[in-house]
Amino acid sequence: MKNLILTTLVLLMVFSLSAQRRQGYAPEPEIGIVEKLDEYLPDDIYLINTDGQRERLYDLLDKPTAIAIVYYRCPGICSPFMTSIAEVVQNSRMEIGEEYQILNISFDPTEGTNLSRANQNSYHILIDKEFNPDGWRFFTTDSLNSRKLTDAVGFRYRRQGLDFLHTSALIFVSDEGKITRYLHGTYFLPMDLKLAVVETAAGRSGPSMSRLLSFCYSYDPAGQGYVFNVTRVAGSIILFFAVVIFLVLVLKPKRKVTN
Repeated sequence: MKNLILTTLVLLMVFSLSAQRRQGYAPEPEIGIVEKLDEYLPDDIYLINTDGQRERLYDLLDKPTAIAIVYYRCPGICSPFMTSIAEVVQNSRMEIGEEYQILNISFDPTEGTNLSRANQNSYHILIDKEFNPDGWRFFTTDSLNSRKLTDAVGFRYRRQGLDFLHTSALIFVSDEGKITRYLHGTYFLPMDLKLAVVETAAGRSGPSMSRLLSFCYSYDPAGQGYVFNVTRVAGSIILFFAVVIFLVLVLKPKRKVTN
């Protein structure tokens, strides 16, 4: 009987792992974000600001910085993503431009300063309070520097026709270029922002609750949104309880047989 139970548990574990693989759960996704915590950005990444001037990314890192990788013509996730950034800036008590800054960077090398300037003006208008506009700046870049940046932060995307399939996250970087935290998705709480800024200022890194959410929710390229991954979560739960039962059966003391 015990052998039958152990065999069943092993089969459940195999089923769980294979189901997760079928759902695309891999450490190196084709579309998604592979976290590069504690790694440093290259010091030779150059951006183009809304005035058409070339600036070195490292020269901009004088405070905790949240990098938002987007493209401005995006018909899907980028608009709610940038709207949420405006909302969290609006609702946060921290002073943008003083305590932290946000850099929007287009990874599409075909986009120019007209688009970055238009988007900067549009999303700044959504913030209904006085703030330093230099605290949230918009940039474009060329193909070489775009690739350097996306590779450095683990941002994976795929071209589809004239557009791209991609996910979204605020990627926090210290003034030394160290990657400290990722806030995944398209919605952020002021507390999430504050904790990320405080830990980045201290040079500390680590996963946040948003990483758990990114495990439970997968990006759906067809719907261009996040959907709850039933198979992945169910498979993990099955695997967890299978391991617990297995350990109980193996470690449980044997009863002494008395005559």
